[in-house]
Amino acid sequence: MRVLAATGLRREARLLAGPEVQVVAGGGDAAGLEAALDRLAGEGACGLISIGIAGALAPDLRPGDWLVATAVLDGEESFPTDPAWTARLAARLPGATSGLLLGSDGMVAEAAEKAALHRRTGAAAVDMESHIAARVARRHGLAFAAARVVSDAAHRSLPPAARVGMRPDGRMDLPAVLRALGAEPGQLPALIRTAIEAERAFRALFRGHRLLGGRLAAPDLGHLPLDMA
Repeated sequence: MRVLAATGLRREARLLAGPEVQVVAGGGDAAGLEAALDRLAGEGACGLISIGIAGALAPDLRPGDWLVATAVLDGEESFPTDPAWTARLAARLPGATSGLLLGSDGMVAEAAEKAALHRRTGAAAVDMESHIAARVARRHGLAFAAARVVSDAAHRSLPPAARVGMRPDGRMDLPAVLRALGAEPGQLPALIRTAIEAERAFRALFRGHRLLGGRLAAPDLGHLPLDMA
């Protein structure tokens, strides 16, 4: 059985897919991602990992830094990650930080909101897929892990054009980006900076994938229940 992986963008999915890994790109569509993961998990998988880029909430994380999650927060609920898988991820990603990862159905784009979430939850980073993957893993009795590379720092607010750049299928929506830029040309420097930092994250994701190997560091998990209590 293959490892099932949840991510956000098609570009991430292309980097991560392989003979032993089946990747689903959520594209910001929470319901669609959950339905797809449920279906594929039911068809057989040896574990589920959320992997890709994320936004930093902790002020010491920078673009290109890895976070290996010890647990994923979904509102007030916490989903622990599989200890063996988490340890293997941390061992294969030199310099990775371990900590809490927050799942959000919407994009967290403002620096003030990032700071508030960090204070309230203690989470080090946030993404839009990990909480969904955690719920699916629990329902299907699959071991679960999460590893994310930072794309935008906690003190950065994403410019408006960067917030509209993802289609529901995980592809980039360049026309929407250009329309937003045309409506507010002054955001161009911030948009360029965001793109540069995103490229740093994608390079780190590429390097990390090579270090993790074809099964994304998954041990011989089998279809075993994980105690999420």
